[in-house]
Amino acid sequence: MSIFLKRVYEPSAKIDGVRVLVDRLWPRGVTKSKANIDLWVKDLAPSTELRKWFGHDPEKWFEFQKKYRTELKDNPALPEIRTLSRQGNVTLIYAVKDELHSHALVLKQVLDRCA
Repeated sequence: MSIFLKRVYEPSAKIDGVRVLVDRLWPRGVTKSKANIDLWVKDLAPSTELRKWFGHDPEKWFEFQKKYRTELKDNPALPEIRTLSRQGNVTLIYAVKDELHSHALVLKQVLDRCA
């Protein structure tokens, strides 16, 4: 099965499968019913310290990826998402505007590599 990425502000679709919010904070301006989230796994998001350090600064992107991958290395929530992705589609939901520098992109790469 597949792992997809989608911003929380985009409408849900049947192909999404299990929709997993991977942000530490609930997205601004989105109600729980509108988000249509099946699972919220805050622990898959970067730590508060890493998130604040990065500040969505593209110049820190390379270093952010290394630090975030280190945080994910022994994350106990990863096996649950891997299991879900073997059973059907999983869509990682996130709120960040800059889709090229999103932690969800790094997370998807980690999950795809270990699938």
